[in-house]
Amino acid sequence: MMVAKKPIKLLTALVLTFFSIASYATNDGHGEENKDPHKGELVDTPDEIKEYITHHLKDSHDFHLYTNNKTGKHYGFALPVIVWTSKGLKTFMSSAFHHDDEGHTIVEKDDVSLVKLHSKIYELDNGATSVSFDEHHHPTNAHKVLDFSITKSVFGMLLAGLLMLLGFGALAKGYKKGNTIPKGVGRVLEPLVIYVRDDIARPNIGEKKYRKFMGFLLTVFFFIWILNLLGLTPLGFNVTGQIAVTVCLALFTAIIYLFSGSKDFWAHTLWMPGVPVILRPILAVIELVGFVLIKPFSLLVRLFANMTAGHFVVMSLIALMILLKKKFGVVGSTGMSLVLALFISVIEILVAFLQAFIFTMLSSLFIGMAVEEHEEHH
Repeated sequence: MMVAKKPIKLLTALVLTFFSIASYATNDGHGEENKDPHKGELVDTPDEIKEYITHHLKDSHDFHLYTNNKTGKHYGFALPVIVWTSKGLKTFMSSAFHHDDEGHTIVEKDDVSLVKLHSKIYELDNGATSVSFDEHHHPTNAHKVLDFSITKSVFGMLLAGLLMLLGFGALAKGYKKGNTIPKGVGRVLEPLVIYVRDDIARPNIGEKKYRKFMGFLLTVFFFIWILNLLGLTPLGFNVTGQIAVTVCLALFTAIIYLFSGSKDFWAHTLWMPGVPVILRPILAVIELVGFVLIKPFSLLVRLFANMTAGHFVVMSLIALMILLKKKFGVVGSTGMSLVLALFISVIEILVAFLQAFIFTMLSSLFIGMAVEEHEEHH
């Protein structure tokens, strides 16, 4: 009976993935009319499509789910805008901008005028009624504000955190009741927890010290994995494709292994034994640069580049139908693009897990190098 259910689950996953891709094709303005939902213009050239995909991968202050190409009406939901201006804290909903990202809509909040340009919020100078630009299209009479808004990426991180609390809360509650076999979502979480413990933490950190870092490793693994999966939904999350998010995750890892480093680790790093004294200062600088800069940089770039590239490839394959239909009038180009995008999206499901695994594995490896006790052999 259990064997018979596996093909059904696989088929269900493929169907959901197909509908997610189809939603990208229609909800994001790449549908039959292929109009830009923000500008109301046709998007049918390589440069315009590239610009649109780049815009889609950026963070935003609201969720844009669908645009009626005939009426131009947008469907989605707004998020809270929280900004610190020259006149103090201002809050309102992002719907006040009316999906305008070119600075045409001015939001008057008390005695402050705010506009949104390319997903960034600016405050207009006193007396200004519109935005002025220089030859490089930079605003000359507006300046950025401190933005604490609940953007799409922030909403995604809060959602991922909530899902983790609910999932692990249910798993812990089952253990408290004495259930040796987990039920529900616990059946998915427990094997992954054991996998992180036995195949990532123990081999890299060591039997004596791995428990101290299990909380961080489990958190970062499931946090990245859930966010990567959310990025495959039509909601348009691209949290792990935001460089600020990957920088913060890499900084957390760096802070943990730098402050957890043993005396032996720092002694070997700053004054490496077994080498000529004249070379020790040079090696110390190289080791410090490696641990402080290179290792965190490799963590943040690997996650950022892989997730961004995956989303870019999927949307490019969907946009292929527009280019083929316009240039060659290829019949069935829509179906071919969706099939290719479906194939890449299935691979992206594997990549979502793989990137969480790699980030956690490298973090545990760096931590293990820092807490390792070296034995001197004479």
